[in-house]
Amino acid sequence: MNYFEFYGIRESFNADQPALKKKFYELSKLYHPDFYAGEDEAKQQEILELSTLNNKAYQVLSDPTRRMEYILRQHNLVSEGAKPQLPADFLMEMMDINERLMEVDDAEQLAAVTAEVLAIEGDINDKFNELTAGYELLDHTAQEDRLNKIAEIYFRQKYLLRIKESLDTFAARL
Repeated sequence: MNYFEFYGIRESFNADQPALKKKFYELSKLYHPDFYAGEDEAKQQEILELSTLNNKAYQVLSDPTRRMEYILRQHNLVSEGAKPQLPADFLMEMMDINERLMEVDDAEQLAAVTAEVLAIEGDINDKFNELTAGYELLDHTAQEDRLNKIAEIYFRQKYLLRIKESLDTFAARL
């Protein structure tokens, strides 16, 4: 079952955290296995599955990164082993940063590359926030258009995460 449907909420990249937590606790009480100890094996198994579903749904929906990936997976825009087509200018920019990172000799150079990466990350996050604002209020066609753009943001973030990991590795060496 779709986690959003399970919680009875609209699909949204910007979930209402207090409402989400309230629903999680409500369902945790409703599907707590201890309350069904006297039931038959089939009912106990059903409740255990619902309790597990509740826990997984909350883990995913309460985490912005996991929620974004979940929504994109639900719309078949992200899959294991998929090779995204990112814009050439972005890839060239990342290649340039990687090359400069390989040539870093001191903390000052590392700081300059780190600042550039953080600026790019900020721009990506701003674009993500712009694209997700009001998403749940859009019609289906507009949502699909936004989802494709958000998928590109997702893949840019993944790429940038690898660069940030390299930055951390270089920082540890200096």
